Amino acid sequence: MLALFQSRKAVSVWLFAVAAIILAMVVIGGLTRLTGSGLSITEWDPIMGAIPPMSDAAWAAAFAKYQQIPQYRLENAHMDLEGFKAIFWWEWTHRLLGRLIGVVFFVPFVVFAWTGAIRREEWPRMILLFALGGLQGFIGWWMVESGLETRVSVSQYRLAIHLGTAIMLLGAILWTALEYLRGPATGAKGTPAGAARWSLVLVALVYVQMLLGALVAGLHGGLVYNTWPSMDGRFFPELSFTWASFFEDPGLAQFDHRIGAYLVLVVGLWTAWRVRMLAASQAVAALILMQVALGIATLLAQAPVGMAAAHQLVAALLFSASVWLAYEIARRSA
Repeated sequence: MLALFQSRKAVSVWLFAVAAIILAMVVIGGLTRLTGSGLSITEWDPIMGAIPPMSDAAWAAAFAKYQQIPQYRLENAHMDLEGFKAIFWWEWTHRLLGRLIGVVFFVPFVVFAWTGAIRREEWPRMILLFALGGLQGFIGWWMVESGLETRVSVSQYRLAIHLGTAIMLLGAILWTALEYLRGPATGAKGTPAGAARWSLVLVALVYVQMLLGALVAGLHGGLVYNTWPSMDGRFFPELSFTWASFFEDPGLAQFDHRIGAYLVLVVGLWTAWRVRMLAASQAVAALILMQVALGIATLLAQAPVGMAAAHQLVAALLFSASVWLAYEIARRSA
């Protein structure tokens, strides 16, 4: 058993498991938003908050707190206790996964550090990853706070930052896991000139595209201009333009997201074609085509919950595959 925890490949398996939990958290977070559940828990208690209401009195108290915020008063005044429980469990599950990630990361890290599978000079990197995960918890509560006083939903800016931090953590953990599995990302030549640079451009484009998607979600931009390839017969949405419109107008946010999708499609397929011998490139190409088709279908259907959640899942998988491709190219580049 001890030998298992001395293996560097075991470290990679552990990190891939952490990445899988983060991926699940991204999906559950998307469903929490899509079901309007994100404001159902109005307090942040990292320790005792892990225990859900266990009695009728506790449920009544939690519901009473929710009834004090604008979302309930302005949108859900018809909601009864059973309806509240339905949205409560989504948010509670999302927060539970966040706590689980902390435990699943910290405990094995201590064991692997003790056995030497994670060398002393590698500890700072792992501690930084753990700190980034903790920061994500603070950002999540900061996001929820934005919807408790005057708004009926969370700030689209804070939503984008919350998702962006999670995706950044996902990418960092995947890259680290690949290094423990395959070795540092430097090695023999074997990819076209410039491929490494373009693979990193693709990672950045997918990342920005996901942030744009968060803005669309936060502004409910998927419920306007539900036509494609035009926007109700126009190339550009109709609006009174200001610089703030890029981040606060649902139609323009959707337009930005469309343009981002076209950029990812072109850059992604071109990069994948140049290194088509790699399995990672084939995964990237397949996921890009799937994501574009799913995005168009979700838009035309006016963003039903299931399709919108699948769209976010495939986006996270595409980002993961893009990180994998960038690693594989870097590993083959001198």
